[in-house]
Amino acid sequence: MSDASSSSQAVKAVESSLPDGWLTPEQPPADIRVYNTLTRRKEVFEPVEPGHVRIYACGVTPYAEAHIGHARPALLWSVIRKYLQWRGFRVTLVQNFTDVDDKIIQRARERGEEPLALADRFAAQYLDAMRRLGIEEADHYPRVSQHIREIVEMIAVLEQKGFAYAVDGDVFFDVTRFPDYGKLSGQRMEELMAGTRFETDERKRNPMDFALWKAAKPGEPSWESPWGPGRPGWHIECSAMSLAYLGNSFDFHGGGMDLVFPHHENEIAQSEAYTGQPPFVRFWVHNGLVKMGAEKMSKSLGNVVGIDELLERHPAALIRFLLLNTHYRSPVEFSGQALAEARKGWQRLNGAFLELKAWLRDTTGGHASGKTESEWARLDEAGLRFLETVNQTPARFDAAMADDFNTPLAIAVLFDLARETNGFRQRLLKRGQGATPAETALMQRALGVYKRLGGWLLGILDERAEVGTGESPQLLAGVLGLLLEVRQEARARKDWATADRIRDRLRELGVVVEDTPAGSRWKLAEEATASDAVGRETES
Repeated sequence: MSDASSSSQAVKAVESSLPDGWLTPEQPPADIRVYNTLTRRKEVFEPVEPGHVRIYACGVTPYAEAHIGHARPALLWSVIRKYLQWRGFRVTLVQNFTDVDDKIIQRARERGEEPLALADRFAAQYLDAMRRLGIEEADHYPRVSQHIREIVEMIAVLEQKGFAYAVDGDVFFDVTRFPDYGKLSGQRMEELMAGTRFETDERKRNPMDFALWKAAKPGEPSWESPWGPGRPGWHIECSAMSLAYLGNSFDFHGGGMDLVFPHHENEIAQSEAYTGQPPFVRFWVHNGLVKMGAEKMSKSLGNVVGIDELLERHPAALIRFLLLNTHYRSPVEFSGQALAEARKGWQRLNGAFLELKAWLRDTTGGHASGKTESEWARLDEAGLRFLETVNQTPARFDAAMADDFNTPLAIAVLFDLARETNGFRQRLLKRGQGATPAETALMQRALGVYKRLGGWLLGILDERAEVGTGESPQLLAGVLGLLLEVRQEARARKDWATADRIRDRLRELGVVVEDTPAGSRWKLAEEATASDAVGRETES
């Protein structure tokens, strides 16, 4: 990189970049490519309505407390929504509550509660747990119990078109009337018929026919309908609610891999039969499941880890890091060991972020540094290299997310920024002359990229933590602070032997002391080793 041309290009790139970490004019956004379960390949995504993305994510059946398995799809769509907003799209996200269901009825019966009251209580607990995880609310949370009219109207149209038939107050969908049945799961009708394990109902025309409406039973919630009192079947609920809020041919429909068949397969059949205008959904996006060992985590199996329990012991940003550091289409193995491994990586990344914050606080006193074009042009070769890294980070992050929402690769981009930031910061500390205005402004720019991408978008950085305290007890922080005061007094009277002895003894006890122009700071050795490892490759 030649000095004159490189300096000019680097200055131009930084001057044209936006404060929220978005791309420069020289770095156009990448094409968004998403794996579509329906076509079994990645496809370039463009919304049907220019500038507006419409998403329906299958929500929870609220009959027990929210667990880590519920958090994964909610977090995925929260991050996807923010990424699309960062790209300039308006996003409408709809996530339902299935508050009319056999499991809710059974649990309410066991507890002596009204089914809808029980569902309402656990839905509120779920929303609170997601909020504590830093997951913003969806635009709409439709509930089955509030959309019976739309469901009944949809079933009536299907019956009129000959796709549905009523028997003794129940209404079934005739899968043989829909030739494309099986296209989502990739199964042929003959294979499905041969492999069905459903209990035989002699009233059905075909074993694979599924219920659209269920006749009322004693003690169960019910509503009036043309076929008599009853309640909706499971699959029709999501079709009716998604069409009501998003219209036909909306952009994304999400859910766990376990919903591909029969739930989403049945949604396609009844929805496209109803509208007569396929496709019902353009992109089907399915996330891998959270597993405990070889088993899927589920309330029915009793192997769940509650969100509230996790948040009592671990930062929300760490839990988000654990989930996002695996590609959404792969399963997540959840265990104490997996959480411990995730913590090591998270501490490296979060530690670098906090070190940068602390350095800027010590250097600027918490005030933004001004800059002029001439000051930027005075950056030395190392500064220009770091400037290029900072400037390229949003584009690399975008390329990762545009490739089927690859959050692990996006996190790797942030690790690269962390390594380069630590190396540049350590270089400035070793130089011992203080930072120039251009260098300080460049570090502030790096912090802005961190905050925008790792903080606002992914939510894996914990800005509330402080370097030198972390999760340590208040007493420890106080004692160490006192020792640093004694050491500083020794340094002031040039008693270097005492100052070095305090520093070396603390090192033996697992505490690292770092001297900065603004004074001394301490941090636990584990945090220091993680932070130094990120920056070591760039030291010169």
